[in-house]
Amino acid sequence: MPRMSKSREFVAYWRHASATAMLLIAANCAPPPTSSVAIPSIAAGDARLWFYRDGAPYEAQQRPYLRLNGQIAGISEPNGAFYRDVPPGHYSVTVDSYLGTNFDQFTEIDLSAGQETYVEVLSQGMHVGGERAARQNFYTRVIPVELARAEAIRRLLYRGT
Repeated sequence: MPRMSKSREFVAYWRHASATAMLLIAANCAPPPTSSVAIPSIAAGDARLWFYRDGAPYEAQQRPYLRLNGQIAGISEPNGAFYRDVPPGHYSVTVDSYLGTNFDQFTEIDLSAGQETYVEVLSQGMHVGGERAARQNFYTRVIPVELARAEAIRRLLYRGT
C-alpha cells in the first residue's frame, strides 16, 4: 500500500480536525434544558411571566413575536421557554398571527409582586388560498404553575431572558 505524501497527510489531518471542531461548536450552540439552568429568584417588587411552546413534530415551526401590552417581549420558539420579570400590573399577552385575531385568542393577566405565572403559546393551522399553504394562528393560555413546571418547563429548551 503506497504511503501518502506529507502534504496529503497534512490536508487529511486538517479536514478531520476541522470537522471535529465544527461538531463540537454545533453541540455547544444548542440551548440547555430549562431544568438545568440556574434561574434567579424574582426581584423584590417584580412579578415573573414564563412563556413556553411545545415542539411536537406537527407543531408550527414559525417563530412569531410574543408581546406584552403590544410591546415585543421575545420570540416564541418551538420547544422553547423563557421568562420576563415585569412590574406588577395588567398585561395583555399576545402573539403575532397570520390570520389576525379570533375571539378569546389571547390572555389578559393581572400580576402582583412576587407572582410567577406561566403562559403557553399554542398554534392552530389554517389552510389559506388555493395552494393550501399552511399558516398558523397562535393563542396564549395561562397554565397552572404546578402543571406547567411538571409537564413543560423542565423538558423544554431555555431560550434566555
